[in-house]
Amino acid sequence: MKTYIMLMFNSEGAKPSEILDVLHGLGFEPQKGEYDMVYDWKDGAELKEAIWFADKIHANLKGFDISYSIETVEE
Repeated sequence: MKTYIMLMFNSEGAKPSEILDVLHGLGFEPQKGEYDMVYDWKDGAELKEAIWFADKIHANLKGFDISYSIETVEE
């Protein structure tokens, strides 16, 4: 399973490098393509864990004035 995040920055918010540092601290890795970063659930996960992780992402990005979308898929 993988969780992807797409980021949308604005000039009044945090610098992209700050956001990337925060997400890297959560285990995300940068990637090229449709999504900006990916988190690989190496041992798999239940839907409940993916929702908990989305809450954690939300809490860590609070106050940075950034928009984002996340998608978790089974691969």
